[in-house]
Amino acid sequence: MGWKEIILGKAEKTKEAALNALNYTSSQKDAFLSALSANVAGNKDKIIKANKKDVSGAAKGGCSSAFIDRLTLNNGRIDRMLKSIDVVKSLPDPVGKKIWETTRPNGLRIEKVRTPIGVIGIIYESRPDVTVEAGILCLKSGNGVILRGGKEAKQTNRALAGIMRDSLREAGLSEDMLNLVSEGGRMSVKYLLSLHRSIDLIIPRGGESLIRMVAENSLIPVIKHYKGVCHTYVDRDADLNMALKVAFNAKVQRPATCNAMETLLVHKDIAHKFLPEMAEMFRKAGVEMRGCGKTMEILRGIKKASEEDWSSEYLDLIVSIRIVDSAESAVEHINRYGTMHSEAVITENKETAAGFFKEVDAAALFHNASTRFTDGGEFGLGAEIGISTDKIHARGPMGLEELTTYKYLIHGNGQIRQ
Repeated sequence: MGWKEIILGKAEKTKEAALNALNYTSSQKDAFLSALSANVAGNKDKIIKANKKDVSGAAKGGCSSAFIDRLTLNNGRIDRMLKSIDVVKSLPDPVGKKIWETTRPNGLRIEKVRTPIGVIGIIYESRPDVTVEAGILCLKSGNGVILRGGKEAKQTNRALAGIMRDSLREAGLSEDMLNLVSEGGRMSVKYLLSLHRSIDLIIPRGGESLIRMVAENSLIPVIKHYKGVCHTYVDRDADLNMALKVAFNAKVQRPATCNAMETLLVHKDIAHKFLPEMAEMFRKAGVEMRGCGKTMEILRGIKKASEEDWSSEYLDLIVSIRIVDSAESAVEHINRYGTMHSEAVITENKETAAGFFKEVDAAALFHNASTRFTDGGEFGLGAEIGISTDKIHARGPMGLEELTTYKYLIHGNGQIRQ
């Protein structure tokens, strides 16, 4: 049997399992999550052993330190994985939830209720924790899931997917609710994108080139987890000590994530006081700074920012800095160069913050807080399937409700249309 036949078989089995899953109860799905939590905890050594093989291979292959960081699992990250499982288990099941109800003048009673999307294909690169996060969210919301991870995480993904399938079986659910695709090499991705009869939605997780390729080649609807060119704007009315702390966290705490700050915007009235202190903190942390002409007059010796820098997602210890004339100029810059992901304003002026919230076009807007909080776990969603930078169906961190659609249930007593 060729790789296409194997993948098609997995997709068809997942579709059949997802249709049967419409009858699964919340307690059955929670039993799976309980089994999964116990099995992940009991197999930590196995998971880490598999992951070390992947990390070793990535290092030998010359992958960047940021890539290897995303690839690596350790006890702490597995503990966070376990916490995500427990939180998702504690959340209400969205399936069957009534969105609204109305009774028409002719007596028809119409309900709008949440229902699973069906089968969701997740195409992702180096982060094996996506295997579990995607799995638990899709399965709790009643969806089948097909996982296609990057080759660099092959051993870890295989171990985690096996544990999840075992846990489904232990809970009395079909193990084919989840299938991992590892056949076909690079060609398997484009083939998956053609299986519109079996897969209802594709969610890519990874770099810009992967997401662009998926969006351009898919015959299936796509929700894009696009790049995060995130900004922090320090206003003239900012608490500068707060601004230093928040901007530093947004850039340095974990720079390889999509919600890390890439560009710092500073009001001209406080730039001379704020930027030297900020630059000193960045220098100590090893951050490379690239600035506009006005910034370079204050911070001698830094690199000049190019036009390309303003739209770059560095995913590294690099930051672009621009001095702006006003809050309106900051908003204009963000709406021009941002990717509608996460944007922050640091100010004590409530009117400035309100204007920023109203005028900036992004999924998540922060007032006096770090953009690093754009995350399903931090938002109380337990985990996330991704952070959508699209506007239709889902936007921002996608949790259980974002993995459902809806249907109308119409109750009558013999009505006919005249």
